[in-house]
Amino acid sequence: MPLQERLAEDLKDAMRKHDDLRRSTIRMIRSAVGYEEIERQRPLDDAGIINVLARMARQHQESIAEFQRGNRPDLVAKEEAELAVVRSYLPQQLSREELALLVHQAIAQVGAKGPTDMGKVMGVLMPQVRGKADGAAVSQVVRELLASPS
Repeated sequence: MPLQERLAEDLKDAMRKHDDLRRSTIRMIRSAVGYEEIERQRPLDDAGIINVLARMARQHQESIAEFQRGNRPDLVAKEEAELAVVRSYLPQQLSREELALLVHQAIAQVGAKGPTDMGKVMGVLMPQVRGKADGAAVSQVVRELLASPS
């Protein structure tokens, strides 16, 4: 089932069950998808929706960090609950080992020799892991593997 349809069905289900958190979060997701469709002037496919969801997950993680620094446990709990709903629509996240394997393959594919080739590796790797891994985590693994002599 396409993500757009799944979101619509889950919204109806949340409304029937009076699940306010899930309902409001799905509405927020659908709104963000709608804004992105308006900006691009075309409907989004599942990959486009996953990009929107990944951006939203990253924003929630940043908000959680800020609220923790500001000693606001009430807002941290709300953001974490919304993040859990957003993540439920993202593909299964890659483990560090799976990510390292993909990085090794990308390094071999572009023939990277050292840290100066990081851009080439990231360019090949990011389309493969979009929505499945955080960009900062990917960058860190690439940096580590390019710095270590193989």
